[in-house]
Amino acid sequence: MRWLTVLLGAAILAAIAAVVIVLPDDEPSATGARVSAAPTTSKKALPQPTAKEFTDPCGTFDLQDVKPYAITGYWITPSSNPCTWRHQLEEIHAAGGDTVIRIGHGLQYRPVKDGRIMTRNGEADPRYADCDGCWEEAENDLKQANPGNRIGRTFVYRTDEVFGPGLFRCPQMERAIERDKRVFYRLIAPPDGSDDATCDFSKAGRTYDLILISGARTDKKDSLTELLDLGDRFGVQVFPSLPMAPRDSDVSTRASEKHLGVLVTLTRRILQDYGDRFTGRASLGGFYQPFELQMSATMATNPTLRVYSEQHTIIEQELPGKPILVSPYMDARKRVGFGQTPKQVAEGFRVLAKSGVGIIAPQDSRGTGKVGLFWPDQRDDEVDPRLRPLVGEATYDTAYHGSTRDYYREMALAREQLIEDGVEVELWANVESFEPSAVTPCQPQGSRGATDKKRLDAAVAMTGRYVQKVVSYMWSDFFTCGDTPLKDQVMADHLRPIAVDAVRTSPNEEDGVEIRGYNLEPGGTVSLTWPGGSAELLISATDAPSEPMADRISVAWMPFDWSQVPLGVWVTVGVRSPSGLQATEPLHVRVSV
Repeated sequence: MRWLTVLLGAAILAAIAAVVIVLPDDEPSATGARVSAAPTTSKKALPQPTAKEFTDPCGTFDLQDVKPYAITGYWITPSSNPCTWRHQLEEIHAAGGDTVIRIGHGLQYRPVKDGRIMTRNGEADPRYADCDGCWEEAENDLKQANPGNRIGRTFVYRTDEVFGPGLFRCPQMERAIERDKRVFYRLIAPPDGSDDATCDFSKAGRTYDLILISGARTDKKDSLTELLDLGDRFGVQVFPSLPMAPRDSDVSTRASEKHLGVLVTLTRRILQDYGDRFTGRASLGGFYQPFELQMSATMATNPTLRVYSEQHTIIEQELPGKPILVSPYMDARKRVGFGQTPKQVAEGFRVLAKSGVGIIAPQDSRGTGKVGLFWPDQRDDEVDPRLRPLVGEATYDTAYHGSTRDYYREMALAREQLIEDGVEVELWANVESFEPSAVTPCQPQGSRGATDKKRLDAAVAMTGRYVQKVVSYMWSDFFTCGDTPLKDQVMADHLRPIAVDAVRTSPNEEDGVEIRGYNLEPGGTVSLTWPGGSAELLISATDAPSEPMADRISVAWMPFDWSQVPLGVWVTVGVRSPSGLQATEPLHVRVSV
């Protein structure tokens, strides 16, 4: 029996490292050739556009001219201009996007001096200057209930949302404080997160946490309501951000355990308000937890997992069925002590899934330079020059433990095993749409610059058949900056095919190859090239994949006699559309026994 495999450089890994594998039709998926799983929640009841176009003070917005691309979800940043969001969602919808993930803010512990909220640098925070008397008023109200009461810790949280009465549990002690520029929401709760529903502050004196939320004025429209309304209009599901945990003062990459109780209280209050106002909204896809973790084998010891678990519990109580989405990062660099192998990352995936999150969208980390895009026969090639700021002048093999494809493959296998054990989780790919550095950065802070569609296509190809959805960080800035913005490149070239996978199959005992990818069309061709030979195969028909894969992937099968390809040689598999558009990233495969 012949197997067509991608090797990882070591023969013992060949069976699980396949890009293209020759298998009998009844081969079990445990070999790694075919990753199958239960239907995924991302396919359920996405909102549909409510009209062909609509007009409002921001302009006329077209909902018809859609040029779909492989990426179907994007991060967006908050904007004080309501027209900015309208135009962003119009552009995302036009590129075939059906999901937006909102960047959010973190809960922060703050010192207080003379009743004023201070920054971590010891200066009065101008954002809370309009509420200088708020701390003293809160403590006075507590002492009136019982002279032994006091405020022990003060936390702040900023948002552009307008909350409803569901935010308050104890109206006699909690309230909205109107000021000229914004509204401040005052919450008071025990520091352990118990959030006593009796609201009896007159018992034995105790210490409370004060949470002061800086929000939008109540005479303005709530930003989340506005975003969900736009989601309904454009047919886009929205993942608003949950409050991000305060960071550990000693290890900033971890959430602070001593502040977990107050985060639980804030999350519960916000979700109770959302439950009152947004239950049944089709455009509410789930919630995004923005605290990032590195995917690693030691993730089980990270206290941030408790944040995910506690917030998952609250969501199940208030808005059941809405998943938490997290987007951890990977680091495959060999020259740093914390670089992780694909199997170590897969172990982290297992641990993360068991915390209760519903969607894990690992960053492919190519934009930051922490992982590379390369095939096994390219290990000895010099890294892309754009990666040198992170790894120097090196070969891929010297720089990295593996390619992004190796990592997504291993996580897909871990996901399959989790689902067999009754743990439901989706694997999305977060394709980073930027480069590590640029002469002209895309953001006011930082050095990251724009990438191009060719590199983006390559990143999508590397996600393979292994993920249920491809999303990208992020639309704001990285798809919109530069002389020829990435969004314009995508729209102009959206019909170009992207091959993600190929498998040797023999239906009706006829040898052949099954290609999986985007924009596969009847009349297109698949080219196979190897030392001393080549073949061009006609795509006569396409079909939907028989197993869960990313949106818009289709499958084409063509007869081909693999016996003509010598053992051990690398084969390049390309795809061309009927109009002549060639996939810019061919598959690299080889034949072995």
